[in-house]
Amino acid sequence: MNTVNHRKSCIADINLIDAHYQSFAFKRHYHLNYHLGLITEGEQEYHFHGARHLAGAGQMVMMPPDEIHDGQPHARGYKVKVFSITPDWLDHQAYELAGPQPIHFPRNLITDPQLFRQLSQLHDQLSNPHFPQLAKESMPLEFFSRLLSRYGQLRPNAVAALGSKDLHQLRDYLMAHLDQKISLETLARLCDLSPSQLLRQFKKATGMTPYAWLARLRLEHAMALLKAGYSSTDVAYHVGFYDQAHFTRTFKQTFGVAPSGI
Repeated sequence: MNTVNHRKSCIADINLIDAHYQSFAFKRHYHLNYHLGLITEGEQEYHFHGARHLAGAGQMVMMPPDEIHDGQPHARGYKVKVFSITPDWLDHQAYELAGPQPIHFPRNLITDPQLFRQLSQLHDQLSNPHFPQLAKESMPLEFFSRLLSRYGQLRPNAVAALGSKDLHQLRDYLMAHLDQKISLETLARLCDLSPSQLLRQFKKATGMTPYAWLARLRLEHAMALLKAGYSSTDVAYHVGFYDQAHFTRTFKQTFGVAPSGI
């Protein structure tokens, strides 16, 4: 049986997930936040950057925002602890270490037993009301700075060209219109491209169709709103689902848990 538990932490920019996936498989998707998964039992298979990977117990999977990947259980499934971290928070920690240049992770599959134990302990304690406040404030900075210094590298900003708009500008537009019907023609005009050109360039830049990418954006934003305490009815309407049953069904198919479970 698949079980997924979403928890808030004492840090607004970090959310926590505990999950046991025995049969649930994630289709190709992306996240708006950094997702750092700690595999505690079993093995997870996933496809990323054109290659198939296998992450086992004691390994960490770092998935940056906007990176297309999938994920499914291997053999008897796997258990995972996930940190969902806003880009602003992690970028600020990187800035403290190395200045204003963007950071990336050349290796997305990390084996580091000491850091794994530290982050696993942190994951358990961040939502513990009895854990000392100073430790809650200090340990994330210490352990994620260690992750960044050991496995992060600086790189120049990369822009995926889509005519007159890059992917980030296009996402800003979509975020501002999530509750509206958005046509391929509208997006193409924004980018000074024909619909067919936009379709080709968008898929080349992201590995997904504009429709699939927008659907994921809506669901990622829905997750953030649910964690902020909004009702599933309000969230469904806000992100462009006018049928509550369709929203609930799609959300559960995507995340393995119903909106009411967040």
